[in-house]
Amino acid sequence: MTIIHIVLFKFRQEVSIEHKETFIHELRKLKDLPCVKDNRLLVGSPSVTDPIERSKGFEIALLSYHQDRKALDEYQASKEHHWVTSTYMFPYKEDLMRFDFEVREEDEYMCDFGRAFGFGEMKGSEAVGLDTSSQNEKSDENESSG
Repeated sequence: MTIIHIVLFKFRQEVSIEHKETFIHELRKLKDLPCVKDNRLLVGSPSVTDPIERSKGFEIALLSYHQDRKALDEYQASKEHHWVTSTYMFPYKEDLMRFDFEVREEDEYMCDFGRAFGFGEMKGSEAVGLDTSSQNEKSDENESSG
């Protein structure tokens, strides 16, 4: 069962743009952790919410996918996650909002991006949408004429 992890970050007013950009850069590296499902971790900023007041001052959002609660726990406990948050976030934060949830079984297909885009269990050229049928026909003709 996929777990979706959402975090919104709000920094104190005196925190520089450069610091926030470094934080975003470092957060994005967390996608390479094995406990992040298929490297699915997104960091977004700035908010494009209209009107902006609805963002409640939150400046950066993180969304990540994890195979299960155990994988989310591994993510939270990783030395990489600890380093990024203790170095760039906790000493500078004004507020933080976290929300994690389990994807319902009937919605799980939406977390499998290959299947969601019609690739399913296909392999090789089929998975990237290449039509090789005409190549296969020519190969068959060459084999039968040889």
